[in-house]
Amino acid sequence: MADYLLILLGTVLVNNFVLVKFLGLCPFMGVSQRLETAVGMALATTFVLTLASVASWIVDYFLLQPFQLQYLRTLSFILLIAALVQFVEMVVRKTSPLLHQVLGIFLPLITSNCAVLGVALLNQRQGHGFLESAVFGFGAALGFSLVLILFAGIRERIELADVPRPFQGSAIALITAGLLSLGFMGFTGLVRL
Repeated sequence: MADYLLILLGTVLVNNFVLVKFLGLCPFMGVSQRLETAVGMALATTFVLTLASVASWIVDYFLLQPFQLQYLRTLSFILLIAALVQFVEMVVRKTSPLLHQVLGIFLPLITSNCAVLGVALLNQRQGHGFLESAVFGFGAALGFSLVLILFAGIRERIELADVPRPFQGSAIALITAGLLSLGFMGFTGLVRL
């Protein structure tokens, strides 16, 4: 049980995929302007990351390894992630058309979110079992969600601040992301994965 807690803590804080490993920056910067859209994207990405983690482990363990098809890992994981994202997009479109419209292009871009593929490949490389893969994927998703929501809240507050003209827009967003990254890197060494 302690191992699972360490994996969860490690992926959320210590080895955060966005601020420490710098994966998933496109949706991080693109959807973080409003808190509502950040929460919607966080929920969708959490679902996809967790499910992709488990599904990629199943495909790797029961299909690729027994038939010596490990060279197809990246391709099969990408196809699997694309199918999961398509499923999530259909669900979001049916349950919340407004959220679907607000997320726009960023929802299908979860397919190309390198954090999702990175989690699947890191699970395989680190030799995680089924439950470890699920916890690793969920922890990565929680870390992504935490950072996305934190950053969206900060960006909303920055819009109300008196920012010097040269730093307005993307410049202050990147500076803020860098400072947030430095804060998360302070957790380095807390948990070794």
